[in-house]
Amino acid sequence: MGLPGTRLGAFRAYFFGYFVCTAGFLFGYDTGIVGGILEFKSYINDFGYKDQTTVSAVMVSLQNVGAFISALGIFWVSERCGRKKTIQAAMTVFCLGVVLQVIPSHSLVCFYIGRFVAGLGLGAGTAVVPAYNAEMAPKEIRGKLGSGMQWFFALGVMLSYWIDYAVKITLPVSSKQWQIPVGLQMVPAGVLALGLFGMPESVRWLAKKGRSDEAWESLKWMRASEGPEVKAEFNEIRVGLEEELRATEGFNKRELLEPANRYRLLLAVFMFCGQQCTGMTALAYFGPQFFKLLVGNNTNQSLLITGLFGAEKFITVGIYILFFSEMWGRKPTLWISALLMAGCFIIVTVVKETTPEPDAKATPAGIGMVAMIFLTNSIYQFSWGPLPWPYTAEIFPSRIREIGTSVAVSTQWLFNFLFSLVTRYMMNSWGSYVFLFYAILDIIMAIIVFFFVKETKGKSLEEMETIFHSKAAFDVDAVRRETLDVDEVNVHNKSVDYP
Repeated sequence: MGLPGTRLGAFRAYFFGYFVCTAGFLFGYDTGIVGGILEFKSYINDFGYKDQTTVSAVMVSLQNVGAFISALGIFWVSERCGRKKTIQAAMTVFCLGVVLQVIPSHSLVCFYIGRFVAGLGLGAGTAVVPAYNAEMAPKEIRGKLGSGMQWFFALGVMLSYWIDYAVKITLPVSSKQWQIPVGLQMVPAGVLALGLFGMPESVRWLAKKGRSDEAWESLKWMRASEGPEVKAEFNEIRVGLEEELRATEGFNKRELLEPANRYRLLLAVFMFCGQQCTGMTALAYFGPQFFKLLVGNNTNQSLLITGLFGAEKFITVGIYILFFSEMWGRKPTLWISALLMAGCFIIVTVVKETTPEPDAKATPAGIGMVAMIFLTNSIYQFSWGPLPWPYTAEIFPSRIREIGTSVAVSTQWLFNFLFSLVTRYMMNSWGSYVFLFYAILDIIMAIIVFFFVKETKGKSLEEMETIFHSKAAFDVDAVRRETLDVDEVNVHNKSVDYP
């Protein structure tokens, strides 16, 4: 599919889109290390606790609380300071939290504080990156680039699983065994923070702030061209922002309650709520513990299966993003996959409840259940894993995109917190019936998607106003044609030529 600009512009679009998704890698890596280090005797010895269920629930949920708070409030900072600086500040806070976790304090309180502080940085970063990515991506590949958050999340999960497994079997029981996996998080956070110094600020954020010359330079750099198609894209952005401003002069909270915006906010909340309701994030957090339910109480075996689970996650979401993300519609992909995942979970529950309990050795039933979980994971990586990230960033107008994406991602962290807090207790109380619980949620999600979700594949951000029947809707095709028919575009209805 052709992109506006040049081959260099296409390279920059892909490189930028996937580079900022390093925030997704951090999210995934942090998610994956938790279940592993909780199985380490070195971690238990250093912190001297016995109630593993409570410690694991608090360890995960505290970070999610910090992430929820920062994701919900970060849009004010992002709106004032810009996307780039906000992400850089978020990564700095995240690194501070990691330092508090790895210092040899032997205090769970200090470790918990570190988790909370790291959560503040992680939540802010994951809330701003989708909007930043959507505002810079060509519409032809916006879904592919936005889905990169889930691909990099899967990469982070996979690497964390294998690092946990490697230090478990190669290092003696010592503090280094858990400090190495935790401390390595600072590397990608530092790369993202420093790397953004060489990247441009968001085109739409600059244009919204009236910094038209900088906005044009940013778009020109991203597309590596200043040809007619790029000028048309810039004029479309400019006219779209003007129409939004004309439709609602002076932002106020009641604007969020306008029918079109209220509908979008509810969809955004649902999308990330649904992502957590699939049960796959709970599996990512507590993979070793889940697989012990299926294959017996063998720590090394469950860690190995978890590592393979992470590898499958990364491979399948990569296949989806590279080959299918711009081929399939968002809506059918979501509701069909929810029904398929529900079917897989029901099969797992039935097999688990009708076969003997496994011991430390693998059984045919255990292998079959693990295979079904792997199949469910593949379905998730082709749908609910990657799609909420681009969808919730693309449906909002520039005027409320910061608020919309912040609400969406904070919802993700809120339900992440709830499910991570209760999942260990559900596993202890319900056993395999926890899979049936998630199957019921998947069926409910499929029904909601079928009746209420709007299709957005292949539409520009400005065309979303028409899809959601906004008062700021305008004829995007007419504006694009008008721009292509002239040699020079007037940026602000003044005599300002493109550089």
